[in-house]
Amino acid sequence: MTIPKELLENLEKRREEARFAGGEKKIAARHAKGLMTARERVEALCQENTFQEMGLFAHHQVHDFGMDKKRMPTDGVVTGVGLVEGKPVAVFSQDFMVGGGALGKMHAGKIAGVMEYALKTGMPVVGFNDSGGARIQEGVGALSGYGQVFYRNVLLSGVVPQIAVIAGPCAGGAAYSPALMDILIMTRKNAAMFITGPEVIKAVTGQSCSAEEIGSAA
Repeated sequence: MTIPKELLENLEKRREEARFAGGEKKIAARHAKGLMTARERVEALCQENTFQEMGLFAHHQVHDFGMDKKRMPTDGVVTGVGLVEGKPVAVFSQDFMVGGGALGKMHAGKIAGVMEYALKTGMPVVGFNDSGGARIQEGVGALSGYGQVFYRNVLLSGVVPQIAVIAGPCAGGAAYSPALMDILIMTRKNAAMFITGPEVIKAVTGQSCSAEEIGSAA
């Protein structure tokens, strides 16, 4: 059976959209700050041409709060399996350029799925965390998603290694999962990890602080 050329062209267009999530301007701005994209982090970790992506076309199913008009390629997280020094590793990398890397139901499902695969096959998990926390537009869907991830953190504990790389701001729920993993690595200048951010602290207590003061690697 011959696949129509139009369908193949549409498929490749969708792949390109997913691979360059955030768009050229956001990617350029990120590079100007000396930061890598979510996909670049995965490519830097894995051996060349070994990463096999899972859930490339995943997308949220939310229609409230204007979400039906928001395109979120890969639903804000790159997941899959690749080789590191010849050994298979399960990887997820949150994309801050897509919705601030916030976690929703589909986003969580992708992370939980790759962790489940790691559990079944006995391979380590490496997660690049760069997220503003729960995607509040999804409400309990996002919270239940975090539950799925935390549950798998516990299932994997003592069975396969879990390595968390804090590569950006990780607020609220985004700080819990890394804390449940075995090894925690933070980048020197741009990483921060906290339950409550500076803005909320100031609003509640009146005290001013920076993300670096309350959650940096220092």
